[in-house]
Amino acid sequence: MNFRELNSGSMSSTLTAIIAAILGFLLGTNFPACSLSKFQIRSQFFSYGRDANSSMYFPIYNSCTSCENNTFTFSSSTTNFSDDKYKIFVPSNPKGVETLAPGIVVSESDLYLHRLWGDPNEDLPIKSKYLVAFAVSLKQKDNVNAAVQKFSENFTILLFHYDGHMNEWDEFEWSTRAIHVGTRGQTKWWYAKRFLHPDIVASYEYIFIWDEDLGVEHFDAEQYIKLVKKYGLEISQPAIESSKDFAYQITKRRTDTEFHKKAEDRKCPDPNETPCTEFIEIMAPVFSKDAWRCVWHIIQNDLIHGWGLDFTLKKCVEPASEKMGIVDAQWIFHHAVTTLRDQGEEDPGKRTATAKGIADRCYLELGTFKERWHQAERSYYKMKGLIPLNSTATFTHFP
Repeated sequence: MNFRELNSGSMSSTLTAIIAAILGFLLGTNFPACSLSKFQIRSQFFSYGRDANSSMYFPIYNSCTSCENNTFTFSSSTTNFSDDKYKIFVPSNPKGVETLAPGIVVSESDLYLHRLWGDPNEDLPIKSKYLVAFAVSLKQKDNVNAAVQKFSENFTILLFHYDGHMNEWDEFEWSTRAIHVGTRGQTKWWYAKRFLHPDIVASYEYIFIWDEDLGVEHFDAEQYIKLVKKYGLEISQPAIESSKDFAYQITKRRTDTEFHKKAEDRKCPDPNETPCTEFIEIMAPVFSKDAWRCVWHIIQNDLIHGWGLDFTLKKCVEPASEKMGIVDAQWIFHHAVTTLRDQGEEDPGKRTATAKGIADRCYLELGTFKERWHQAERSYYKMKGLIPLNSTATFTHFP
């Protein structure tokens, strides 16, 4: 090895040492020494922040900026969830919940009873497919008990107690499985408007809304369901037998057919008009869930007796001439007991006065409902320019 080679190697080693020293100095001044034996990653490394716009919590991933007291300190570096692209807005969600992810939105409910313990998925060995609701009083307890026996476990039983008595029904085994709602002095339609919203009863294929004074010796609910499905009836009722006069001939039972859709009645100037066709009474109606969604919206909050409602039900199915009918093969007996009208009044004089007051109210409600309906139709058609502004024409006929 000559002197030039030795000198070149020595200079190379010296240069490397100088560069290493400079790098070490630079790193040392920017990264203070800390004991690796005391190195800790505290919660600052993974923390959580809240986005002011969406109220969502999200992880913050931090970076080291200094090392003090032998521990690292971090600064936040996070995804900005306040950016518009991270905001949830789903126009197809129900009104008022557009900012929720669709997977968490539950817009419908049911009346199924759940346990207070165990796996929720195991609460319901049987899910009822149908719902029957009765407006009841304690005086009709035995008759209602007989009626309930005609409805299988495929039915949820719902009792509206207009006399306020609920505990007295516990003598019946089925009462512990029923839903009980009690408010004194209210009618079936008052309850239905407030407790049978279509989104609450959406799990049920058919909804029965019945009076309490119906004899069911010749009725079977499961067989009835088979018949309404067979004939495609969306709005129906069992045919009626009674010792009283019939309000409408179309509801009277026939013995020569399983169901019927028309009848002759002196109340019908035109046999193709309601109530000779496209008609059922409000005594014992049965609705498909789709039909009920429409009917519920017709019921007026303040017109609690439901008079006039039966003349408008046909608006909720199309064609009504095919989807409304009376089922003769499964029929009921109307006892015409006026328990709700009497309201438990024992004094004959007061009972008569109360009955008259209620009857007057029913006729007043009918007149009010007719006027509201006609005004709504007139306003709609005028808006469309289909009838003259001074016309008094109406398109739905009432009694």
